[in-house]
Amino acid sequence: MNILSPINITTLWTVVAIVAALSVLFAVCILIVYRFTAIQGDEKTEKIKDLLANANCGGCGYAGCADFAKAVAEGKADISACGPTSKENKAEIAKILGKQIQQEEEKRAVIHCNGGMNCFNKFEYVGNSGCSANAAFVGGNKACSYGCIGEGDCRIVCDYGAIAINDQVAVVNGEKCIACGKCVKACPKNLAGMIPKTAVVYVACSSHCRGKDVMSICQNGCIGCGICEKSCPQKAITMVDNLPVIDYQKCNGCKTCALKCPRKCIKEI
Repeated sequence: MNILSPINITTLWTVVAIVAALSVLFAVCILIVYRFTAIQGDEKTEKIKDLLANANCGGCGYAGCADFAKAVAEGKADISACGPTSKENKAEIAKILGKQIQQEEEKRAVIHCNGGMNCFNKFEYVGNSGCSANAAFVGGNKACSYGCIGEGDCRIVCDYGAIAINDQVAVVNGEKCIACGKCVKACPKNLAGMIPKTAVVYVACSSHCRGKDVMSICQNGCIGCGICEKSCPQKAITMVDNLPVIDYQKCNGCKTCALKCPRKCIKEI
């Protein structure tokens, strides 16, 4: 006895047609959603890219501004990582992202060292050129472990010609500097730093050694005497581990510290 019911061909084709129609409908819906979100994402990325400085300096860690804009649009990067973009444009980008952004002061790079030829050498270095190669050999040939080696790794990575080597120490031209931060990453001694573009003085030394030790190896190094701290009328300088730290929120640019410093390691910009 056959217990299977005969197949109704009409019903079968109806079910197949319904399933096929639903599959097509779902596929169309997915395609529409994908295209809409892709277009929205592309538009956001393009708007952000147009507002960036488009220096393609790589200071943000991405290959170029297009990649950085895409990462910002996707929430994978923060706009604050882009030094060259103006604070006004960063605010516009924040609006596109629907976020609040703190107003940032424009910055410029400086080299926190004033040694160079005035800092003694421990030995004559013979090897591959470059600060990193020099520093890799027992910390470098400078007697001061904090001293600028002066072989120009920072100058090489600067795409805007803002860094020169004068008397074996790096010097930044603030007019050319776009605050990309590449020099900060390139320096093996961590001597390159960012300060407000409006600043008129900076500490041109990074040594935390005692005064007696500094004087034996460098003619320009900070000896931690604290005269700058005592003479600052705005109380904008604090001695931290034998080295002055300037609070640029308090500094009014009077330059008293630079005039009083006996070693001239607080320099005018």
